[in-house]
Amino acid sequence: MFLRSFASKDRAGKITKPVKRSFREDTKQKMLERLGTVPSPQVESVSPNLTSAIITIVVGLDQRVFAAHEDVLSHSPFFAAACRDQFFESNARRIALPDEDPEVFSCVLEYLYKGDYYPRLLHDKRRTWQLEGAVESPKLGSGRGTEATLLHSGVGDVILRDTAVYCAADRYGLEELKRLALRKQGLQSGIEVGIILRSARYAYENTPDSDSRLRAHYLALIIRSRKTFKRSGTMQTEMEMGGKFFFDLFVAMCNHMDDIVDLKQVPDSPCSLAGWL
Repeated sequence: MFLRSFASKDRAGKITKPVKRSFREDTKQKMLERLGTVPSPQVESVSPNLTSAIITIVVGLDQRVFAAHEDVLSHSPFFAAACRDQFFESNARRIALPDEDPEVFSCVLEYLYKGDYYPRLLHDKRRTWQLEGAVESPKLGSGRGTEATLLHSGVGDVILRDTAVYCAADRYGLEELKRLALRKQGLQSGIEVGIILRSARYAYENTPDSDSRLRAHYLALIIRSRKTFKRSGTMQTEMEMGGKFFFDLFVAMCNHMDDIVDLKQVPDSPCSLAGWL
């Protein structure tokens, strides 16, 4: 004898409410959709909780003041821990970031609320990625935007904005923001050699040795554009200064030449390599 289970259409039952996704899950879903890794499901977006306590963040040496909701900030492990410390130690609910650049933090905060930061990553009519407000150029394509660089207060000079955002995301434990910043930087073009080298040095100083994405991006960029960098006086000056960045570049260059030699099946001898040196 079988016991039948009556479906909801056979009898009145308890109404099942749709499961609400957290703000973090919703942001991740939107990010995956923008990066083209999953199809866009037809779901209702979930807004962040804007009823939590307001946290004051004081950024940079000029002490620029930002305000954000605790639940939004807490999507970052760094800020979640900072908010817990504030709760137990004081009623001020104030976080100080004296070494952070205000413009970079503004990008991080915009991402936490909106899942992206300006200029946004968009699909064009050909379904290829481009940056919001990108300028078309016959020589450079559509990758050059007006927001590619920033005057970083900690560096005292101009570097690539997305590199600074990537490094900040690494400090704050925002892996999705790191991926977004790297993808955006890959769309930039027409950047001066000096800015690229300065940004690469900043990346090395503000990422761990285990980083295999942003550092590799700079090494590959210089190898691909080696003819331009070879003619650069800035490159010569930077290499004379030395550092881990240029040792890694040397190793990457050697690996690149080895790959070419293997592909062409040229014997690995001093004579065969002389042309590359």
